[in-house]
Amino acid sequence: MGARTRPKPKYLAKKLRGIRLSLGLSQNELIERLRVEETIVRSTISAFERGTREPSYPVLLKYARLAGVTTDDLIDDEAELTL
Repeated sequence: MGARTRPKPKYLAKKLRGIRLSLGLSQNELIERLRVEETIVRSTISAFERGTREPSYPVLLKYARLAGVTTDDLIDDEAELTL
């Protein structure tokens, strides 16, 4: 049996970048607002926004709470964020 990759949200990276920009934050400021300074660096945020990495579930939840949306809104490609 081969390992399969799980389906990934197509628009997650765009939504995460949109959250940061709508709040007017730099990547470093976002790290502070998410309170993940000990585990995430600016290059990780950049990778999230480029779609080369995905945040863990706890970090995804922090993004959602910061933006006032649900995690469903972030991962559902049919849902548009209204920030």
